[in-house]
Amino acid sequence: MQRNGTRIGAVMDEVRARIASRSYGPGTRLPSVRAQAQAMRFSVSTVLEAYERLAAEGVVTSRRGAGFYVAGPAAPLALAQIGPQLDRQVDPLWVSRQSLETDGSVLKPGCGWLPAQWLYEAGIRRALRTLARGDALELAEYATPLGHPALRRLLALRMRANGMAADPEQLMLTESGTQAVDLVCRFLLEPGDTVLVDDPCYFNFHALLKAHRVRVVGVPYTPSGPDVELFRAALQQHSPRVYITNSGIHNPTGAVLSATTAHRLLKLAEGSGLVIVEDDIFADFEHSPAPRLAALDGLSRVIHVGSFSKTVSASLRCGYIAARADWIESLVDLKIATAFGGGRLAAEMARMVLTESGYRKHMETVRLRLADAMAATVARLEAMGIQPWIVPQAGMFLWCRLPQGMKAEAVAQLCLKDGVVLAPGNVFSQSQSAGDFLRFNVAQCADGRVFDALARALAALAAGRSG
Repeated sequence: MQRNGTRIGAVMDEVRARIASRSYGPGTRLPSVRAQAQAMRFSVSTVLEAYERLAAEGVVTSRRGAGFYVAGPAAPLALAQIGPQLDRQVDPLWVSRQSLETDGSVLKPGCGWLPAQWLYEAGIRRALRTLARGDALELAEYATPLGHPALRRLLALRMRANGMAADPEQLMLTESGTQAVDLVCRFLLEPGDTVLVDDPCYFNFHALLKAHRVRVVGVPYTPSGPDVELFRAALQQHSPRVYITNSGIHNPTGAVLSATTAHRLLKLAEGSGLVIVEDDIFADFEHSPAPRLAALDGLSRVIHVGSFSKTVSASLRCGYIAARADWIESLVDLKIATAFGGGRLAAEMARMVLTESGYRKHMETVRLRLADAMAATVARLEAMGIQPWIVPQAGMFLWCRLPQGMKAEAVAQLCLKDGVVLAPGNVFSQSQSAGDFLRFNVAQCADGRVFDALARALAALAAGRSG
């Protein structure tokens, strides 16, 4: 009886999840009892009982001779219910919440940003003092639709220095890098379209693409970029509309796109109609610039996005999109429709910070600190049998494999009890093939308690296996 009840509950949970994700809208006919039984490998009587219970709860209605139908208005969108149901410890939204909601007593080697004391506090304070004495328009007015003209001119110059030919009119400011990617998705995608991502990739790409209700296909990532032959196969098999990636320092692996791979990717994109979205928020961490798809492509089918949250301040919500002029025109309309006018204050602060000499010196210091932290973290992890996939040339991320037989989710659960938030590999993996990987932020690994918690977790799991 217990076993049958569990199966009935599984059918009910499956239907509820599809309603919550809007796969089943109001009035949608559920699969027939026989079809659902065959799909879930349960008995017909189990599925019938589950449907009857859902009808008793008012979730579905029964029509004599016609089957069962979803009742009521559309359910509020529940992102956690879209796609494969993951353990909460490997749900991208859960990991983000753990990193954002915890107080200063919790250690966060799994988060994706620098410690507050590493960011450009002195420059922010100077900019705030200057703005407080300046024009009231910067403090109170909306920005123009494209965004702060002086900051766009500065960004165009910075992009040109890296080989990307962009005019200020090809740049639109946004409230963040995430909003930039979201607007591009609104512009290019319809529900049901296919999007390629790296496997592994930045975990919030997964969460964001869920919100757009698109199909996501992962392409395995190598130390020089996505596997080109598997990328070609994905293009042929799935006809994707968009590919989202990091060309500079890759998140989570720390790898760098090679020139050869970049050229081959663009050649494939040219023949398929694919649009590439290049997220470049880690550019200022590089010691020497990696190839940029936007530079090689001339912003023809590549859309370039970035922000300043990783190097200046996470509280400074300012990002940008660089794209073809005709695309920018449509993106401006989307921006106005979804956020109206952007803020002048954050944009002027970003311009002031980026143009003063202190920012360059600040980033030189950050790059040196990251190099030291990378070496120290690699040494401590290797001593515990945790091996880096590669040792990155720059940046804050270290993608590591756990000792054989260890599962990242289990390690993360034990470390969380010790006040340490980790990022398990499957959070980043569309194929869920990174169960023995963790991403470490080396800038957040200075506290020895991180490694103490890791050692205890590994010992406890090893003891459990041997016992």
